[in-house]
Amino acid sequence: MTWDITGMGAVASIGGTPQEIFAALCAGRSGLAGLRAFDTGKYRARQAYEIDDRARPGADEPGRATRWLRQAVAQALTDAGLPHDLAGTPVLVGTTLQEQRSAELWWREGTPLTPSDLHFGTALRAAFGAARTYTFANACAASLYALAMATDLIEAGAADTVVVAGTDAIGESAFGTLDRVQNDIPDALRPFDRSHKGMLMGEGAVAVVVQRAPAASAPGRRVHARVRSVGINCDAHHPTAPDPEGITRVVRDAHRRAGVGPGDIDLVMLHGSGTPKNDTTEAGVLAQIFAAGPGGRDGGGDSSGDGAGPLMTAVKSMTGHTLGGSGLLSLVVAALALRQGTVPPVLGLSDPVEEAAGLRLVQGTAATAGLGLAQVDAFGFGGINAAAIVEAVR
Repeated sequence: MTWDITGMGAVASIGGTPQEIFAALCAGRSGLAGLRAFDTGKYRARQAYEIDDRARPGADEPGRATRWLRQAVAQALTDAGLPHDLAGTPVLVGTTLQEQRSAELWWREGTPLTPSDLHFGTALRAAFGAARTYTFANACAASLYALAMATDLIEAGAADTVVVAGTDAIGESAFGTLDRVQNDIPDALRPFDRSHKGMLMGEGAVAVVVQRAPAASAPGRRVHARVRSVGINCDAHHPTAPDPEGITRVVRDAHRRAGVGPGDIDLVMLHGSGTPKNDTTEAGVLAQIFAAGPGGRDGGGDSSGDGAGPLMTAVKSMTGHTLGGSGLLSLVVAALALRQGTVPPVLGLSDPVEEAAGLRLVQGTAATAGLGLAQVDAFGFGGINAAAIVEAVR
């Protein structure tokens, strides 16, 4: 069974719609800037990939993750040609921090807070009449876990249409924790480059409308891409360190469910968190999985490797790590790349890590290629892994 993506919406530091974000990625524009959310004097890192939409400079405000969620869902519904009425439609939201920043502002500054506003369902009911809302807190794989549940709901006959979303705003508690535990002080997120020093947080929201295939048979309905499979697992190997075996299993499971092999994949949207352990583990796993793949497609742009295997990119190099929604954001970028035949570069990548030798990492400028199938990776703390396979729809 397959599932059609008929609507997409997204907000990030580099754009306010999926098309704006994709154009910025292809142009190599980064959302990196000096930290605006709170006093940087307490932290070593001074940079982040924030959305600059606060009413007053230097003054943070509550509810930003929820605001972006509403925007992304509204965009996706409009894009799908659907009314903004979700009374009978499940909405599945992946997140890492939910509205943690709102709680911090209440605790530290006395900013008014209604406890019910900490739950995304409150805003989704008010804006769209959504009666069935579910929040997934599966770390950085949360939104792909939500996508997996959406496909299960449709396959089980519990729904014909599901809205899947992800959203996160930077919280000071999470930023401070990350700042303390990383050995080095990153000034940018540089996936797979030998100069990488760690992860920097980003902000944003993303949403897609998923419908039973073939949704294109409905009058006026456009299909952006088709979901062939979503693989998920939790290897529980370590609180933070990724497990090569767990990642290998989830990628192979996604391939098996989709009925494809490594040689069928044209594009990989890498998790690419910019941390040395994650980058080397992901690169090493993919080098093994795609070692026997056939020659890649010709195209513009530069890529490392010998031309074998799929093109690979990592959007966190320009958006920062958007946490719970990052997997779904990569999937939206994959859908646009499949349709347009263009793959954004990995910004800042000039000297790939040894484990990435042979991988076709897109460097310098965007690459052009004929693309049919994409793999989307998302790996979180605690061994929470997900991989999706999406197919171009011409």
